[in-house]
Amino acid sequence: MRGNDVRVLIVGGGVAGLATVAALRDWGATVDVVERAPGPTASGTGIYLTGNATRMLDVLGLREPVADVAVEIRRQRSANQRGRRLFDIDVAALWQGVGPCVSLPRAQLHRVLLAGVGDAPIRWGRQPVVLTQEGDRAVVGFDDGSTERYDLVIGADGVNSSVRRLAFDGHPARDLGQYAYRWVAPRIDDEPFWSVQLGRGRQFLTIPISAEQTYCYYNDGPVVDRPGWRDEVAESFTEPAAIMLKALDHDDSTLHAGPNQEVVLDSWSRGPVLLIGDAAHATSPNMAQGAAMALEDAVVLASSLAAADSVAEALRGYEARRRPRTDWVLSQTHRRDRATGLPPALRDLVMRRLGEQMFRSNYGPLFAQP
Repeated sequence: MRGNDVRVLIVGGGVAGLATVAALRDWGATVDVVERAPGPTASGTGIYLTGNATRMLDVLGLREPVADVAVEIRRQRSANQRGRRLFDIDVAALWQGVGPCVSLPRAQLHRVLLAGVGDAPIRWGRQPVVLTQEGDRAVVGFDDGSTERYDLVIGADGVNSSVRRLAFDGHPARDLGQYAYRWVAPRIDDEPFWSVQLGRGRQFLTIPISAEQTYCYYNDGPVVDRPGWRDEVAESFTEPAAIMLKALDHDDSTLHAGPNQEVVLDSWSRGPVLLIGDAAHATSPNMAQGAAMALEDAVVLASSLAAADSVAEALRGYEARRRPRTDWVLSQTHRRDRATGLPPALRDLVMRRLGEQMFRSNYGPLFAQP
């Protein structure tokens, strides 16, 4: 099917939405994009892209501009909170033939994606407030009072999706009992290592995202925004935890905090409305697959639309193709959370003996094309 007479609305101007614009650019459809944020943001922390994510950037013609501003991560190191090494992974070898693993500021990735969609019309500061079905089309009412009709509405608006709220009976995301803090600190280590220290049900992670910056992540368990969390991190974890926290003493503008959540739905489509990315299948971040799944969604959706005879057929084919993969990621994130929640002595023993094997098995199916 060609998209020449098809009107598409993409709700969300983040990774999933912009990747979908890029994936559909040769299909021929008229594509509108709305984003509730007032404009592109220069803020944010960092993002880590595994090999299956950069493979999709290659398909979209965006791998080179991302590589130009990213740090290639070749090794991952896991230790306990006292700094005792549990296991290392040569991720360059693990993802060989798929794509490199890279990290970069999230705002840099957004700029690359925006440049990649060229002059695609994006209406900033707009979002749907009403979404109904009229025959095979969706009728969308926007917060500026306008109403438009579309053959396909794609909700790419994240874990707190307005499209999911409007079209999927308000199905909420569910908390995972993990409250996370993310910030950016000066880089102090020349080695481009992804490094994590594991406490009981808590993790402190650092990833270099440029020659000058390190992305820091701390998962504090289920308690929301405790005032003393910084002191506890400094006392509980070995360096560079205390050093990384000092960056917040000078400037806490990069600090982002909130609960980790997941989204599980029986179906991602309702008539001509489809959810993709975190709006459809958000998971715990412990496998770093949020952006990767969103990029894969965009590419597979474009392929499904081109191969089908109708939008309805395309959406059925898309979900049949994507769900086994996203279900796998969901199950592995649960498995990882259970493993890190074990009593420290048992967890350390398991990780030292089986950590590398478990890591490889977590990602095994993702080496294949989506």
